[in-house]
Amino acid sequence: MSLTSKNHSFTTADDSDKYSSQHFLGSFLQTLKDVFSDKGVLLLLMIAPIIYGFFYPWPYSTEVVNHVPVGIVDNDNSNLSRTIIRYASASPQLDTQRFLNEQEAKAAIWSDDIAGYMVIPNGLEQQVMSGKEASVSVLGNGGYFLLNKNVQTGFLKAVSTVSAGIKIKKNVAQGAYLATATANTQAVPLKIIPLYNQTEGYGAYVVPAVSILILQQTLLMSTAMLVGTWYEQRRHRASIRGWLGRIAALSTFGFMTGCFYYGWAFELHHYARGQNMIGSLLFLLLFCPTVATLGCVLGLWFRQRERSMQLLIFSSLPMFFVSGYPWPAYQLPEFLQIIRWLIPTTPAINTSVQLNQMGASISQVALGFYALAGLWVLYFMLLMLIRWYDSVQQRKALL
Repeated sequence: MSLTSKNHSFTTADDSDKYSSQHFLGSFLQTLKDVFSDKGVLLLLMIAPIIYGFFYPWPYSTEVVNHVPVGIVDNDNSNLSRTIIRYASASPQLDTQRFLNEQEAKAAIWSDDIAGYMVIPNGLEQQVMSGKEASVSVLGNGGYFLLNKNVQTGFLKAVSTVSAGIKIKKNVAQGAYLATATANTQAVPLKIIPLYNQTEGYGAYVVPAVSILILQQTLLMSTAMLVGTWYEQRRHRASIRGWLGRIAALSTFGFMTGCFYYGWAFELHHYARGQNMIGSLLFLLLFCPTVATLGCVLGLWFRQRERSMQLLIFSSLPMFFVSGYPWPAYQLPEFLQIIRWLIPTTPAINTSVQLNQMGASISQVALGFYALAGLWVLYFMLLMLIRWYDSVQQRKALL
């Protein structure tokens, strides 16, 4: 009688656990409870994205790179060369220093003292005054593309300004009015207006895109960790409605994190934002369940709590580069152009940026929504396939 009573008590507790895993609301509430009772999952799911939102954009807070250290080698030592040096030194993009010869300038680049240098050749002023074609050489360190860009554009502006002044003086000397000579130096004035990144800063370019990657990776790893914990505790089995409840609960955390980025983090760092807020929120409502479902699939596949962190933590950078945001997708190898669409960030990053930063309409980014919806269906089918296989293995074990 005593043994029968104990077995009856165990069966009742097991039935209660099965009930919560078979119903949507029960699974939803149980998942919320499990998240808040698991410090590791809670840290990765909620605390880590908030910390990233504070600290990741800080290195890019200055946005535009200025006062890049550069060198100047003046082999002409003329009035014209001194004028060019004066204009280059006045540029906010450059911080100039003089070198006696090109070998010293090269040595300074090798030791990272300067990012580039300009060589003014001997006889430059004489060539210009005689109407011959003349040029100066600008060499930059191509290993640092942002610094190299500043070196090139800073020296270009200085030389172009001096060249325009020389052309104006020649035209005036030939009898042209000053106003006419000035206008003729640029027959079609060029005015560049950046639309979606008005500061043309690196932070405003990269942070909104990387934020979506951060949101994906933290939600993906924390979900896989939690499902791995359920598997180790033999609590992973659930009905279709039960899995939908779990996915909805985990997606809620991701949605709140996404709202934190859209509504506060981008505001704090003065990035373009809120151009199509309704579209951005609809995007999160689709993106978060897609990532959470993939996390459930990986959690059942890995079957261990720590395995998801060990494998997924190194995948962030490759996912970002194959997304088509930092590098044109059509220049990727054909194999990567195909498999990259199996990753949520591939449609998600560009869709988010176009909605929130550029103000695109939902119809203009419909392809991104369709891709995410297709991925969710694919992931959920894989989840149900693993669930079916696990139930088959369980029945075989009982036999």
